[in-house]
This record gives sequence, structure tokens and C-alpha cells, in this order.
Amino acid sequence: MHLNELAKLMRTAGDTSRLKILCIIFNKRKVCVGDIANELNLSIAIVSHHLQVMSKEKLLIPVREGKRICYELPKDPFVKDLKKLICKYK
Repeated sequence: MHLNELAKLMRTAGDTSRLKILCIIFNKRKVCVGDIANELNLSIAIVSHHLQVMSKEKLLIPVREGKRICYELPKDPFVKDLKKLICKYK
């Protein structure tokens, strides 16, 4: 991974709400939009927006389950390192 790519991923993940969302997914492995919204007391639209941004940058993988869209983590060294970094500060 080049430094430019790393910087872009760090900017994408660096939002406070996105860090909270990532910690939820790190702890549960796969979570649907509504469950995250309920846990964080945020609207589904806001959570969905954050998830789409992170998915676009390959920080998350969307998985359709009927009418629901859930998200899980890719098997990526950066994502594993990110978990070690952010979830200890939550």
C-alpha cells in the first residue's frame, strides 16, 4: 500500500461516527444498518451514508440479506491494524 492510499483510508476512517461504527462491526463481525443506528442512537440515513463511504473505500464489505444490507470487514492487514488501534480507545 502506498502512502497516498493509506492517507485516504485514514481520512475516511477518521470521522468519530465512523470510528464508532467500525468498533461495532469489529466486535460483531457482521452488522446491519438498523442495528448500528439503534446502538449509536443515530438515524438510519446517517449511518447508511457513513457505511457507503467506508464501503466505497473498501473498509467494509456490503452483504445483502433479503431487504437488509449488512456490513462485514474485509480480510485486509490495514483493517486488522485499525482494529488494534481504535477499539482500545472507545
